[in-house]
Amino acid sequence: MPHSDDPKSRLERILTEGLAQVAPGAPTVEVQLERPRKPEHGDYACNAAMQLARTLKRNPREIAQALVDAVAPAIAASGAFEPLEIAGAGFINARLSTGARAAVVHRVLAAGADFGRSVPARRERIQIEFVSANPTGPLHVGHGRGAATGASLAAVLEFAGAEVSCEFYINDAGRQMDILALSVWLRYLQARGTVVPFPEDGYRGDYVRDIAAQLADAHVTRFARELGAAGDGRGFPATQPGDDADAALDAQIAAAKTLLGDDWQALHHFAREAMLADQRDDLAAFRVRFDAWFSESSLYAQGAVEQIVQQLASRGHVYEKDGALWFRSTQYGDEKDRVVRRENGQYTYFASDIAYHANKFARGFERVIDIWGADHHGYIARVRGALEALGLEAERLTVALVQFAVLTRGGEKVAMGKRSGDFVTLRALREEVGNDAARFFYVLRRSDQHLDFDLDLAKSESQDNPVYYVQYAHARLCSVFAQWGGDAARLVDAALAPLGSERETALLRALAEFPDLVQEAAQELAPHKVAFYARDLAAHFHSYYNAERILVDDETLCTARLALCAAVRQVLANALSLLGVSAPEEM
Repeated sequence: MPHSDDPKSRLERILTEGLAQVAPGAPTVEVQLERPRKPEHGDYACNAAMQLARTLKRNPREIAQALVDAVAPAIAASGAFEPLEIAGAGFINARLSTGARAAVVHRVLAAGADFGRSVPARRERIQIEFVSANPTGPLHVGHGRGAATGASLAAVLEFAGAEVSCEFYINDAGRQMDILALSVWLRYLQARGTVVPFPEDGYRGDYVRDIAAQLADAHVTRFARELGAAGDGRGFPATQPGDDADAALDAQIAAAKTLLGDDWQALHHFAREAMLADQRDDLAAFRVRFDAWFSESSLYAQGAVEQIVQQLASRGHVYEKDGALWFRSTQYGDEKDRVVRRENGQYTYFASDIAYHANKFARGFERVIDIWGADHHGYIARVRGALEALGLEAERLTVALVQFAVLTRGGEKVAMGKRSGDFVTLRALREEVGNDAARFFYVLRRSDQHLDFDLDLAKSESQDNPVYYVQYAHARLCSVFAQWGGDAARLVDAALAPLGSERETALLRALAEFPDLVQEAAQELAPHKVAFYARDLAAHFHSYYNAERILVDDETLCTARLALCAAVRQVLANALSLLGVSAPEEM
């Protein structure tokens, strides 16, 4: 929501009042101002005349002319605009006066870190769920893109006026957690000298050995079990060539549960907490915060999954086939019906997901945004269908898809894989390129577009590296003020009349676009637009810095240029803050 005194708001008000004169009694047309792509077309464009043409049965240019004539006195009195122009089929173009264009500097310096922030009369309650990685291993670079996207989107939505809650859904109720617990236990036994077969599909990364070592430190003998007199693995299922891998793994899990008895749950909990602690620390270091960590297993403990399936059944949306319960998801656009309870009585992940989303709505969020990997695209219809089947407003759920990030080094793709342990962790990426480069690079593309993450470029100190390029602009600005040595606070009321060169005009135009840019990024769930904006603003400044002297002898001109620089520095910092990237004072 723009400030009521800014030129855009004034122009909207003037044109709205003009429409009431030109077309009294006609259906209300909301005045919407857009920024023309080409600066020569002005600062704002309005298509209200074209919207009214069919209703009034008049040529849109005639309506535009009538509107321009009607508002001419108010436009002149405002002092903010040059006379309006009519272009094309009936667009009304507005160009800011020199003084009004430069006044954005005063608005930026007065608002500071809040420039671009909207304060609506009522804040929309939005929940964003993102990352939500299984706690079965360290976060990898794919999770990193979801983390950066979600955190930046949350910051943009909050800056645009929403009340935002960030949530991590802990997938801790499935078979994968049993596999992790088994893997940790077997490494624990092996570290004690016990010969025990390790499953082909167990988790093999070094992090499993690390958790096993933690387990041994905390519980020296509690989880030790005698598996055979000679320690040869008797009493525990060994896999043979040709065995079904899943069946063999399930047999080993069952054996572990029998051998450990009540200690199985303690082992399971230890592995879960160790993995979650690692993920929490990693995300916090990546400047990604969560307001809530919601456990999938809590839904089962509360009976919520069973209850939600019963609700679907009572509404006629579930049927039994082959001993399993199926949700009629084909009635909601899915390609086939989906199982919610298997023939063995266990509920599926889909069933718990329905219960989880119903829980989100019950908590009173007006909008729910899920950020999922692009491979979950087919999951959207069935989740929305289940919400609709429950009588909930499925349109309140928005799913933003994030394509996988592919790392390249030296032009070669870096291999990924999880259970084998052969994968690049988010922590390793951060250590190699730094948090700033990682956060910026991850949002340099639309989230649903493929991303090649060039490690060599991210580490380079060159203009080709976009994060270095933007941060260097901020550091350059800081160096200008260090050389000047004056009190920047007095620039708030600086006379800006000397600002009129082409490059200064480009900077002023870019500064004025920031509030609208934030709103646009929020509406489109597109934090990458903030990254694009920061890069463009930095480019305008570098061009200006290389072409003009800022600390000139003419005090009035020098002060005006310093005020402009102060505004550019502030807006760059604001944009970088939304992206979770630092704004260094020197580089």
